[in-house]
Amino acid sequence: MKYDIRNINLAKKGMDRIEWAKRDMPVLASIEANFKKTKPFIGMNIAACLHVTAETANLIIALKQGGANAFLCASNPLSTQDDVAAALVKHFKIPVFAKKGESKEEYFKHLKAVLDAKPHITMDDGADLVSMLHSSNISQSNKIIGGTEETTTGVTRLKSMAKEGKLLFPVIAVNDSMTKHFFDNRYGTGQSTMDGIIRATNKLIAGSVFVVAGYGWCGKGLAMRARGLGANVIVTEIDPVKAIEAFMDGFRVMPMHEAAKEADFICTVTGNTNVVSEDIFKVIKDGCIISNSGHFDVEIDLVALRKMSKSKKSMRDFVESYELKSNKTVFVLAGGRLVNLGSAEGHPASVMDMSFANQALAAEFILKNAKKLTNSVHTLPEVLDRKIATLKLKSFGVKIDILSERQKKYMAGWEEGTNT
Repeated sequence: MKYDIRNINLAKKGMDRIEWAKRDMPVLASIEANFKKTKPFIGMNIAACLHVTAETANLIIALKQGGANAFLCASNPLSTQDDVAAALVKHFKIPVFAKKGESKEEYFKHLKAVLDAKPHITMDDGADLVSMLHSSNISQSNKIIGGTEETTTGVTRLKSMAKEGKLLFPVIAVNDSMTKHFFDNRYGTGQSTMDGIIRATNKLIAGSVFVVAGYGWCGKGLAMRARGLGANVIVTEIDPVKAIEAFMDGFRVMPMHEAAKEADFICTVTGNTNVVSEDIFKVIKDGCIISNSGHFDVEIDLVALRKMSKSKKSMRDFVESYELKSNKTVFVLAGGRLVNLGSAEGHPASVMDMSFANQALAAEFILKNAKKLTNSVHTLPEVLDRKIATLKLKSFGVKIDILSERQKKYMAGWEEGTNT
């Protein structure tokens, strides 16, 4: 079995991590139990480009229990937990190609390695795997029956491909499931991003000015958590509707050029490029700590920052100090990559339980419906979304009301109105 990981001797620690995460993933566990009985993926190769964490490990194990030949690489050079990678290789015989801190060359080599397995289904987090398939590995695309995509960023890229008629197979936008983006993006990103910032810096958040760039679901969660820790939160936005929402949620809203002048912390969660740009570095507050929780490392213009700096040095793990020619100093966390995975452990298992339940069911849905699906971006049927929500509520011991037959009839009809 081919694989490329940091150290196989870390497997024991990785197993402990995987088992700890599994305790908070009852929905995925129930799907795994069903997969083990039905074996829907017999003979299927699944290439997954995801963050190699304990939570991801439980998804890959579930797919293997369902009969799949699963192959895993990292979707970010800093997000791999090396002990988890070792456990998957040693104890589950799953080929993993991932190392924390891998070079850009290694990253793309690992993408190619999972594609060399000639997959029938892809699982992506950011669409790099699909992008490679549609460029340097296009001859393999006719073997793919479909794929899944985990992130907002990836879904945006895939929809652009589909719009241009370049997407060569159907993809399920797992991110668009309600049980994914309402919870993973808001509660997962919110908590794990603050965790990453605090672990990297050990700075007090209370009383600071904390700037959140972007008020999508991830930005909402981050702003909520920063305020909960006592920060004075400013939101920057380009969408007037989201800006109004942020304002009415009680946050100050202003352009980044103004916010940067008073920011102790800036964190970007937009999915766009150059959000913190050269113009921002010219006015930024001395000592500002900058991080990113969007998928790619393009939101902070590090090229411009290097050109504007007299010196750069490492202050702590995942903290780099840039002394600007203006004599100000700014600090960048996790090299501008995902701070929640670069300097912390990513989303809690409880929230990834729903996200990866969506991934698992999406793979099964593709298998059953590939011939009916067009080469575009699709969402999972609402019935599966609600199934996941129902299972999650059950795991919490929460019960809800059920419509009576009379209520169902009323909601489905138009004849009844004001009670006369």
